[in-house]
Amino acid sequence: MDLVDLHVHSNASDGSLTPREVADEAIAMGLKAIALTDHDTVDGVTEILEYTKDKDLEVVPGIELSCYYKNREIHILGFYGDYDSPQLQKDLDELKEAREGRNKKMVELMQADGIDITMEKLLHGNPDSVITRAHFARVLVEEGVCKTKDVAFKKYIGIGCKYYLPKPQITCEKAMGILRKYFKAIYLAHPLLYHLGYAQIEELLIYLKELGLTGLEAYHSSNNSYESDKLRSMALKLDLGYSGGSDFHGVIKPNIKMGIGRGGMRIPMRLLDNIKEQIKINEQ
Repeated sequence: MDLVDLHVHSNASDGSLTPREVADEAIAMGLKAIALTDHDTVDGVTEILEYTKDKDLEVVPGIELSCYYKNREIHILGFYGDYDSPQLQKDLDELKEAREGRNKKMVELMQADGIDITMEKLLHGNPDSVITRAHFARVLVEEGVCKTKDVAFKKYIGIGCKYYLPKPQITCEKAMGILRKYFKAIYLAHPLLYHLGYAQIEELLIYLKELGLTGLEAYHSSNNSYESDKLRSMALKLDLGYSGGSDFHGVIKPNIKMGIGRGGMRIPMRLLDNIKEQIKINEQ
């Protein structure tokens, strides 16, 4: 059975591997297709597509956009994006500028308490990377402020911690507008990570479907088989597609492996085939 992973990150956002290294890892894991879905950026897509054009690996150009629903941050995946569109880049740059103000304020708060952190250290030789809290966690560990990234999130940069500042609240309407304009399939990422009950998740899906959502991520490294089955049933009930992916980040999330998640996940090629068929129907 051919296997895929439709939720993968590179160092274009908060993953540890370059787009080329992501492709190499996918091939090493025996995958036939992956979706590169970096946070709020498509900067890694051109590199990975160029690198894999003569390799036995299909790459779906994607993205994972952050937005807010009832004061909760949620993530939405876009598949088959117009990644080389100058207007898309302009729209994403506007989101990036809003986030950079928040990142600089977090740096200033830490510096005021004597922590040796700078924007340059966060970017770590990759000036085009989209900075997330994972970057802060890495530097806090490197500087000896804490021993692990988990501790960094729990004591320093997690919600409610001293140095935590919320991201600018991009509305679902704005995020979905960008996704509808540039991407052919739009799926809610990891629905169970938002601490919502199943009825609330269904309410969220109905709301997002009205804005153009075409599916949800039923299979994810954080789900058990019961949870994935519940989400798949919900997708079918609402006439939505369903996808699956590991949410691979490399050493940033060392317990999550590409293609298999925490060890037991397998995503068949038919899920990607279903997305392609869904796109064909929607374009008719």
